[in-house]
Amino acid sequence: MASTISAGTTSGTAIAIAGDTSGNLALLTQAGANTITVPNATGTMMVSGNMPAFSAYLSADQTVSASAFVKVLLDTESFDTNNNFASSRFTPTIAGYYQISAGLRVPVSTTPICVIYKNGSAYARGSYTAVSTYNSVASVLVYCNGSTDYIELYGYTNLTTFSGIQSETFMSGVLVRAA
Repeated sequence: MASTISAGTTSGTAIAIAGDTSGNLALLTQAGANTITVPNATGTMMVSGNMPAFSAYLSADQTVSASAFVKVLLDTESFDTNNNFASSRFTPTIAGYYQISAGLRVPVSTTPICVIYKNGSAYARGSYTAVSTYNSVASVLVYCNGSTDYIELYGYTNLTTFSGIQSETFMSGVLVRAA
């Protein structure tokens, strides 16, 4: 069954949306026609309501073991659009490719390393930059299966403290493309 939705003014139709059983939508405007294909029942179409995104940070200094990789306790969420972040862990419920970014700051000049972990193992190691203090940043595009995969942030320093600063000890992520 085909149907058409039209919207316009008293002088004519400004846009018409027509669909049929093939899965194609035709967008008709006064300037011409454009056709887009919407995935069929086995495909995935992402809309803003189901695109997971989160941002979390360490709100106060964290005491850690020196010279060891330690999980960063990201205790404060800036946002979590799909409730996939809890207990310092991002566990997406939609299979797809996620852009993950992270940062780690230590209180004095040293060489920290932030590492994005997937399922308990190192996945992407950060680099460090010297400004007034030392920071490490990492970014990676990672596939998550939407059921059992999870992402965490770990850090390494020869000191005993990770700095709790929202803009510098954090992890964030967003679904870029569903699988």
